[in-house]
Amino acid sequence: MIVKGIDFLKNNLELVKKISFVFLIAAVVFDLLVSRHAHFWGDNFRGFWALFGLLGSVVMIKICKGISHLWLMREEDYYDE
Repeated sequence: MIVKGIDFLKNNLELVKKISFVFLIAAVVFDLLVSRHAHFWGDNFRGFWALFGLLGSVVMIKICKGISHLWLMREEDYYDE
């Protein structure tokens, strides 16, 4: 059942992208409409948490990719030696 779901998602990437963008837009619109009580300096700015999440994810991906290249990658003929 899970494999069928994954195959469906792989075969319908455009649909997945459109649904993802709809959720992102809905999150930003929701953030604009909700009244807020600031507990943190970032709470005063509309869309701060969406931008924070996006930038945090990109930075985390770059750092993890760099670490994996340093520690996990081997030369092509590593096992032949």
